[in-house]
Amino acid sequence: MRPTTLAGRSGNATFLRTALTVDGWSTGIFGGVLVAGAAFLRDPIGLPIAWSIPFGVVMLGGALVLLMIARSPVISARHAQAVVAVNALSAAGMIGLAGSGVLALTGLGVAFLMVGAVAVAIFAGLEFAGLRRLG
Repeated sequence: MRPTTLAGRSGNATFLRTALTVDGWSTGIFGGVLVAGAAFLRDPIGLPIAWSIPFGVVMLGGALVLLMIARSPVISARHAQAVVAVNALSAAGMIGLAGSGVLALTGLGVAFLMVGAVAVAIFAGLEFAGLRRLG
């Protein structure tokens, strides 16, 4: 049975903490760009403001959660597993949205979502690797 908490601030947790922190900051920056640049991004990528702002706000909230998890004295295994799952689902969702035709995305918009999906999938992989390192 897997423990419910992982190593505290030991060297074994450094990799996972770093991945969570970088994920948190990049998610926050990306969310801020979606919120602040919603009107500017609408035409070049085809993402309606009604989608960009809510996505950005959710990403800003997610960034705060990621940073809180990364900075906690002891990282909960369940929290870290949830981060991996949410990132994996987010990557799949972005790929699905890019290819579904639900939004009238431009070619640049499809590329924008695909790059985002790859980045989120990389974070999921890094965080999963961090969990595995801890046992």
